[in-house]
Amino acid sequence: MSFCFNFDVHAETTNPGDLDGNELRKGKNDHTDKSTEDNTKPAEPVKEAKEHHPPPDPHLILADVVCETVTIGILPPLHFLNETIFEKTVSEREDEEKILSRTTEQRSDLISGLYEGGLKVWECTYDLLELIEKDGETFGGKAVLDLGCGAGLLGILALKRGARQVHFQDYNSTVIEQLTVPNVILNCQEDDVDSEDDIEGRGKGKIQEVDSCKTKAKEELKEGNPPPKKRAVDPSLHPLLARCHFFSGDWSTFLTLVLKKDPPPKYDIIFTSETIYNTAYYPALHEALRKLLAADGLVYLATKSHYFGVGGGLHLFETFVEERGIFSMDHLWDSEEGLQRHVVVLRFKKDT
Repeated sequence: MSFCFNFDVHAETTNPGDLDGNELRKGKNDHTDKSTEDNTKPAEPVKEAKEHHPPPDPHLILADVVCETVTIGILPPLHFLNETIFEKTVSEREDEEKILSRTTEQRSDLISGLYEGGLKVWECTYDLLELIEKDGETFGGKAVLDLGCGAGLLGILALKRGARQVHFQDYNSTVIEQLTVPNVILNCQEDDVDSEDDIEGRGKGKIQEVDSCKTKAKEELKEGNPPPKKRAVDPSLHPLLARCHFFSGDWSTFLTLVLKKDPPPKYDIIFTSETIYNTAYYPALHEALRKLLAADGLVYLATKSHYFGVGGGLHLFETFVEERGIFSMDHLWDSEEGLQRHVVVLRFKKDT
């Protein structure tokens, strides 16, 4: 899909397989033509949060999928479902929220209160992945939250690098069920889509489109032998899937839901990428970070300076955070060209 924020000017379609990571990100800059006032208003009523569980047969959800692989430096390869497939298979997918059909009809990456952009992997996510690779973070034994996760690449990386617990949250249940959960299952399997090209591409932020993700279930289905029920869940998936929990809903109702858990979670690391585009959502986001971050935890935020047409951006969020006096914010990386992008870290202010 090549969508934008309800604007008349649309991004030019490109084939991810023809671009390296830097070129791909340059082609994903937000286009601006006209503002949509509704995008600055919070959804009413709020979307109730709920927890989602992986299907009883995780392999079947991946039968005949088409995926892409991002390889950055020494990071493990990250696989995710090809975005264009959602556009081509709308009628075949379960979608009670109707976001697949609506986004296809409106050619939009954001329909406020209905769809908040989770089907795309936004360019700032790649910025954060590159920073993680540079800093050598391994996540061993840490509790991680991927807030506004979409495809879930940041949480998946933490999972593959030793996090003891990873929670994924997105506004839309369709995104969680149709994209996030399949991506996690895909990455829980042995990485059997690597090739010499994959290895050569590491260190270049290379993104490749893979014709098909090979899975045991796919091969068995092609042979007309569906996996028997006793093999419904591959035991090798248990250790990783058992560390994951999946949630959908508005940030305020998500916070209420997870705080009911015994014990309530405290996250050592919270990732959130391209989530501060709408100033109306800042109070709920700030409260979730305040209540869920561990005392010595870190929030990694990847964002643009400004989101034209929807009004938010880093400078406004910095002001919002500073006025509340709970977190300090430090810049870890700032782009030097094009539409300004940033990676910042938030931590609790220490008592003085």
